[in-house]
Amino acid sequence: MVAMSACAAATRVASAARARNPTKASSSNRAGSTVAILSGGSNAGTVGRSARFQRGDPAASSVLRQRHVCTSISQRACGKRVVSASATPATVKAAAPAEWKGAKLKPLGFSVLAGLIIWLIPAPVGVTAQAWHLLAVFVGTIVGIITNPLPLGATALIGLGVSMCLGILPFAGAFSAFSSEIPWLIALAFFLARGFIKTGLGNRIAYAIVSIFGKSTLGLCYSLVFSEALLAPAIPSLAARAGGIFLPLTKALCVACGSDPEKGTEKKMGAYVMMTVFQTSCVSSGMFITAMAANPLSVNLAAATIGQTISWGTWALAASLPGMICLISVPLILYVLYPPEVKDSPEAPVKAKEELEKLGPMSGDEKIMAAALIVTVGLWIFGSKIGIGAVAAALVGLSTLLITGVITWKECLAEGPAWDTLTWFAALIAMASYLNKFGLIPWFSQTVVQMVTAAGLAWQPAFLVVVLLYFYSHYMFASGAAHIGAMYTAFLSVLVACGAPPLVSALVLGIFSNLMGCTTHYGIGSAPPFFGAGYVPLPTWWTIGFGLSVFYITVFLGVGSVWWKLIGIY
Repeated sequence: MVAMSACAAATRVASAARARNPTKASSSNRAGSTVAILSGGSNAGTVGRSARFQRGDPAASSVLRQRHVCTSISQRACGKRVVSASATPATVKAAAPAEWKGAKLKPLGFSVLAGLIIWLIPAPVGVTAQAWHLLAVFVGTIVGIITNPLPLGATALIGLGVSMCLGILPFAGAFSAFSSEIPWLIALAFFLARGFIKTGLGNRIAYAIVSIFGKSTLGLCYSLVFSEALLAPAIPSLAARAGGIFLPLTKALCVACGSDPEKGTEKKMGAYVMMTVFQTSCVSSGMFITAMAANPLSVNLAAATIGQTISWGTWALAASLPGMICLISVPLILYVLYPPEVKDSPEAPVKAKEELEKLGPMSGDEKIMAAALIVTVGLWIFGSKIGIGAVAAALVGLSTLLITGVITWKECLAEGPAWDTLTWFAALIAMASYLNKFGLIPWFSQTVVQMVTAAGLAWQPAFLVVVLLYFYSHYMFASGAAHIGAMYTAFLSVLVACGAPPLVSALVLGIFSNLMGCTTHYGIGSAPPFFGAGYVPLPTWWTIGFGLSVFYITVFLGVGSVWWKLIGIY
């Protein structure tokens, strides 16, 4: 208050001075305005009054004295307020600790610990230190992929980096699988799926399926399962069949029914449908020689080992009954163990028909997408006869979509799951292939042969032991073809040496080379695209995979053995 009164008094004195000498007041105002422009308003007033004071103006002298009093009082008052504010601890907030933005440390610790334990264990006799150390890095990477301290692609790249820094793999070896067909085929399938959904063709087909089978989620699931099984013998690439056709169709169907992981509704029906279609794709690929690219390799190796050629009809007949039981049973088993939240929707067919009417006739982009898909699928079926492989066929379809503008390259670059899957899948394939090159897999096969032979078991228990070891060793492989190439001949030779029927042994190992892909999210060509859709958590994927693997083995060795006896295979 004192400060305000002093300032007011100074203002009245200045006004009186201007009234007594208006000429000087006007001149001082002009000078003050000029200085204000150059150096600020308050300084301008002070400079003007200082000039008048030097000329002996008593009024200006009074104003300056009052000004100094006002400024002094204001500064003291301001100082008190600052001291008061700084003395109040409640107004001072402690800085929040910086939040950790990196990897999840506990899962990362598990990954490092798993690899370190194997690293510190001395390598067994017959295994080189290089192979054993690569196994340590491989196991650590797998544990990291399971516990997920970082995104899968980042975890896999770290694994490759560790193997290179430790001198286990050269650059060419660590990144060798990036020139492999399967990872790129899976990535291309994601890009095709983008166009399938973007154009609305996926929704159109999905609504058509829902209008026929949509009264229940189980009915929808069976329609997809048997559609995939019917196409299986015609499309020899499981990655192309699953990723290029049934992943986009299944995803479009789930999204059309309101189940989308981006919206937190994946359990509504999508998680159940995705898991079921993936699992049954492992069954259907094992039912026909032409349903999986590596099946002919099994046939060739069997012919070289036992001197018998497995015909297309013999394989299909042997797998038909146990395979059909699995195709029918798996949707029911998962319906109980991993049920969808929405099971019955009687109104769904009506709503689907209404949505189809709203869509109207096919757009130009839909027609281009449909044509590109037909050409791609046709090349997947018949391309081998004219020298066009699965990846080249997928590139034909993708090129068509890019040239016509149905999808853009920016959209392909933004397809994160495609690049992530390409990265981690190629990394695992590279490490697994070098485990074989470094001699670890052959050592494992020979050890099993020696153990079973030394045990002197009858052929039936020996058969069970060898088959189980062959099946569950697939956790170390990211490719069915790699597993077959590394272990099929050795294990078939053991079974024949133990007295098991040669043809049955060859067929079981060949069929199981497909079924064993059910266990992980990287073990077979259909796993990465379906897992990459984001509907099923990784622990759930592995748990269900192991449980159904027991079911498949039981059905094929139980029902299958009786069936094979009836049809005269042994």
